[in-house]
Amino acid sequence: MDHGEPRRAEKRRRRRRVALCVVAVLLLVIIVAVVLGVTLRKETETNQFQSVFLSRCETFKGNNCQKIWETFQQAYVNRDPCKVPMEAYDPLVTAAPFKPTCNRVMFWSKTKVVVHEFTEKTDCFVTLEDTLLGYVLDGLTWCGKEGSSETFTTDCPVWTDCENNTVSSFWKRVSAAYADIACGNVSAMLNGSIAVPFSPTSIFGSIEVKGLNATRVNSLTVVLVTEEENVTNCTDASLKVLQKELPAGINYGCEEVPESQLQECGSDPQRPCGSCW
Repeated sequence: MDHGEPRRAEKRRRRRRVALCVVAVLLLVIIVAVVLGVTLRKETETNQFQSVFLSRCETFKGNNCQKIWETFQQAYVNRDPCKVPMEAYDPLVTAAPFKPTCNRVMFWSKTKVVVHEFTEKTDCFVTLEDTLLGYVLDGLTWCGKEGSSETFTTDCPVWTDCENNTVSSFWKRVSAAYADIACGNVSAMLNGSIAVPFSPTSIFGSIEVKGLNATRVNSLTVVLVTEEENVTNCTDASLKVLQKELPAGINYGCEEVPESQLQECGSDPQRPCGSCW
């Protein structure tokens, strides 16, 4: 009998035990790293989003941006991102209320770039995105998840995924609030380069038009932005639908305005408001 065989077998068993221990430790390290990575990613998403929110908010003087942020979070954290109704943002609208800007409210639909290039150059008109809440969240995506107090910026439902998703409910709610404070003569910049410039299902058609108060709003003027190859004009059938959708007592008007004219007008700070069309 080979007396060295038991010792060799014991060494092999010891090596296997060591190898198993090493594998177990490596697995534990990997699991901890993954958990930490996910946690840090979540914290990073929240921190980055909060940083953007607060930095944008602070460009509007005289506001408690930290309080506005905390109120904003209460609307969606620890909630199913497809079950956030418009009303969830009521406290936010109360915390950062819109201020009436008579004769300066500018709505828009399918003209985001054009209208904001125009309002950026002139103080004559104010879009929702020029206000605190609109500016702070313009172009951002966010949501919460049940069982979490974090803010997520990835894997959030898009507008078409569900009706009451976090982002669409926000824009519907603030659009309603913005329409509610409109007064005097208001304007709406629509796209004359598409077949149907007015859609009753758009936020402008379904929320803002219906939210205008005839006791405060005198008229709505459609600024139909045209290009060289124009598709529609002020006689378009969809604009007749818009006219019918307006609350009784609000006058309607429409102006066809070339985009080049808007650019020229916006570049002339001496030009009086209202003379661009």
